[in-house]
Amino acid sequence: MISAWRIVQSHWAERAFDGEGARLYGGRWNPVGSPVVYLADTRALAALETLVHAEGSLRHVRYVRYEVSFAKQLVETADLSGVAEVMKGCMVSPRTQAVGTAWLARGSQPVLEVRSAIIPEEPNYLLNPRHPRFDRIKIGKAEPFAFDPRLK
Repeated sequence: MISAWRIVQSHWAERAFDGEGARLYGGRWNPVGSPVVYLADTRALAALETLVHAEGSLRHVRYVRYEVSFAKQLVETADLSGVAEVMKGCMVSPRTQAVGTAWLARGSQPVLEVRSAIIPEEPNYLLNPRHPRFDRIKIGKAEPFAFDPRLK
């Protein structure tokens, strides 16, 4: 089993796994209109991924974290050979979004393993909440998460 982590603001806890935020705004691996859920390989990487996207002070924002578990058989590993240079630069690229779009179109697996742009040696995972085998992914309960006040 693989364990991965998601950190969200507590007021989004009920919708943390519907992919709606990514569908509305797009992301590195998905264009607007494609619902996906972003996870990180470790708690620390999930915190960094959250920090890099945070706006303003973290002191008055409440967060929760989720541990998510899934079998390796549910994971497709993305071929990133065509996007390595792009990942070093801008946050969103049509080339990286094309990787996620192709995965969603194939419908092969409910989980896609990609590389973190922050720490390229570590993986992030995308979940497809509309995949028929999404129910095989175990989502743990929301646990309070607080950033150290010295950060940001």
